[in-house]
This record gives sequence, C-alpha cells and structure tokens, in this order.
Amino acid sequence: MLSIPHALTGAFIASKFPNPLVYVPLALAFHYLQDWMPHWDVGTGLSKGTRKKSTAFLLELVDLAITGTLIYGFWYGNVSPETYFHIWLGAFSGLLPDFIEAPRNFLRWEPAFIKPLNRFHHNFHHSIPDMWLGLAPQVILVVVIWLLR
Repeated sequence: MLSIPHALTGAFIASKFPNPLVYVPLALAFHYLQDWMPHWDVGTGLSKGTRKKSTAFLLELVDLAITGTLIYGFWYGNVSPETYFHIWLGAFSGLLPDFIEAPRNFLRWEPAFIKPLNRFHHNFHHSIPDMWLGLAPQVILVVVIWLLR
C-alpha cells in the first residue's frame, strides 16, 4: 500500500484518540490490515525485478511528500497544537512497518533482530500488478478519511 493511506489512517486514529497508548497499536494494526487488502504500491515489482530500486525509491519520496502535504492540509489549523503533534506521531506509527522494511528493500541490509518483524509484515502483504485496481481502495480510503476527519 502507498504511504498515503497508511499515514493518513494513523493520523486519523490519533486525531480521534490522542493517546499514544491507544493510537500507536491501532495504527500498527491497521497497517497490517491495509497491507492484507489487494493493493498496488511503489515497490510492486521490486522482488520480481520488474521495477528498479532507484525508481521505487524516487516514487517513494514523491509518495511521502504527498503524504506530508495531505496530513498538513487535512488537519493543520483544525486541531489543537498538542493534538497536531499526536497526528504526526500517529502517521509515523502507521508507516513504521514500512520504515523497518526499507533497509532490506533498498540497501539489502537486514539485521537479524529485524528479520522476524519483516517476515511478519511480509505475511500480510498482498500486492497486485494492476495499478488502477490496486489504487482504487486506497483512493476510497483517503476520501473517507477526508470526510470523517
């Protein structure tokens, strides 16, 4: 899944429950649930060699830039400064499994203590090659978050 829905989901949860003891585990749980749904993301094709790491990395930077812009646009000025901090922490929490996986994907570096986390994450991952079909549920989720925020 793109970073956008993962981060927006974590941010949304934190905006409704601004307690890290609540939103951090929920954001992590929703990350795995979202990855379980068939989806397309910028890393689709890396393991099969149909996408270069450099291309995926550049696309991920764009994805993260859009993510930050959307979080800012959705919540800045609409919540208290304290809640705004929690929104960013919730967004980070929603992305944490992907951040942990990134060194393996881009640098071929995976310390032994991280392997079980990445293996757990991989068990949920369900990428599909059809970009439009894989983006549709993500767009719907972003719209729903916009409407409910």
